[in-house]
Amino acid sequence: MTATPTAPLKRRLGLVQATALNMIDMVGIGPFVTLPLVMGFMGPNFLLAWVVGAALSLVDGLIWSELGAAYPEAGGSYRFLKLAYGEQKWGRLMSFLYVWQTLVQAPLVVASGAIGFAQYFGYLVPLTEWWQPKLVSGAVVLLLLALLYRKIEDIGRLGVLLWLGVLGLMGWLIVGGVTHATHPVAWLPAGGVGALPGVLLSAAMGQATVKTIYSYLGYYNVCHLGGEVQAPHKIIPRSIFLSILGIMALYLLLNWSVGSVIPWAEASHSEFIVSTFVERIYGAAAAKAATALVLWVAFASLFAVLLGYSRIPYAAAADGEFLPVFARTHPTKHFPHVSLLLLGGVGFVFSLLFKLGEVISAILAMRILVQFVGQAVGLVLLRRRRGTQGLPFRMPLYPLPVVVAVAVWLWVFFSIQDGVRLSFSETVTLFLPFQVGALLMMAVGVGVFLLWSRRLKRWPFEK
Repeated sequence: MTATPTAPLKRRLGLVQATALNMIDMVGIGPFVTLPLVMGFMGPNFLLAWVVGAALSLVDGLIWSELGAAYPEAGGSYRFLKLAYGEQKWGRLMSFLYVWQTLVQAPLVVASGAIGFAQYFGYLVPLTEWWQPKLVSGAVVLLLLALLYRKIEDIGRLGVLLWLGVLGLMGWLIVGGVTHATHPVAWLPAGGVGALPGVLLSAAMGQATVKTIYSYLGYYNVCHLGGEVQAPHKIIPRSIFLSILGIMALYLLLNWSVGSVIPWAEASHSEFIVSTFVERIYGAAAAKAATALVLWVAFASLFAVLLGYSRIPYAAAADGEFLPVFARTHPTKHFPHVSLLLLGGVGFVFSLLFKLGEVISAILAMRILVQFVGQAVGLVLLRRRRGTQGLPFRMPLYPLPVVVAVAVWLWVFFSIQDGVRLSFSETVTLFLPFQVGALLMMAVGVGVFLLWSRRLKRWPFEK
């Protein structure tokens, strides 16, 4: 089966737009709903978890930068995995598994943001009936689809506007903490530097890092839009590191600000920590305004998330490795509208069905093995096969960043302790860890890949 003819994507995104789209992807509802959870896990050492999350993002950012600068095409990891493991054999399987998971994980990411949006919306308008939060989260997804149904240059300008809202909110919260600090915040554990190894290797740090990593994810969003970035060999690495460093600074200052006004033991039990924080400083009216800005930020992040993910099934279909309908682009606006509508539609359904906490853990469990670990190993394979000549960006200290990234990602994977409880009767209940669910999803994906390859008469069924 041949790929459906498709119009080329336009390279219209500059450094400011690319960085803005990365940053609004990263700062969604995540830091505002995970901040209390991290404090609950880490106690007075909560800042360390955000530092560990930033460190992993920077190391992993080296991998994304090298791959993104060398292969700036739509789809990001889809293209990287296919090239790394061989375009005709194992690369087809790895890239297919990534797209297969994207059809589920991308809508889950959209749903998590929409559900978090509805949670904070409840501070402004009490949502007392069970269906009211679902109505809000579903409406958010539909509005996203309406805004994204347009040309990429319009998307870039709108992304910068939303980014300004992100910076405005974070700046306000940080200044509020600096000017009203009443409680000391510890940057190191009670035992000083000597106590760091024990704290960093604790089970609490593992669980807290799962939450902080969720809040950092998105620094690679520009790689999914690689086919629409100007001078990608320069802009992709720069936008990745600018966004990670910028968000790291904002997150650390935000957590310090909150902890300096509200003791961590109290903050860890707050459902609307930002609203509570602003209300403590400026009163109820200001708290409502801050909550409205949180909703702005959450919506801006979903905007960037759905934009980037919509390019992944498109890239696979345009490459002849997925259903051809996903390769269709809008006849006048030149964006993959079928992919956008399907992922947004499934995200709409998921936003009506699931809870926020479980979705966060499920997203990470599903993505780590194929995307993050698989991609890191794939970079090593690419270097061995193609060498380093002609690479626009080469990571320093290779292969140390790859080894560290793989080890930490696996540590995060096994640190996930959440799961789904399946009740078969009043006496029989099965707990399914998310790690097991991720492996089952991969196994089903392998089966679907084999059926698809047999239909196409491609590896491993070629004649």
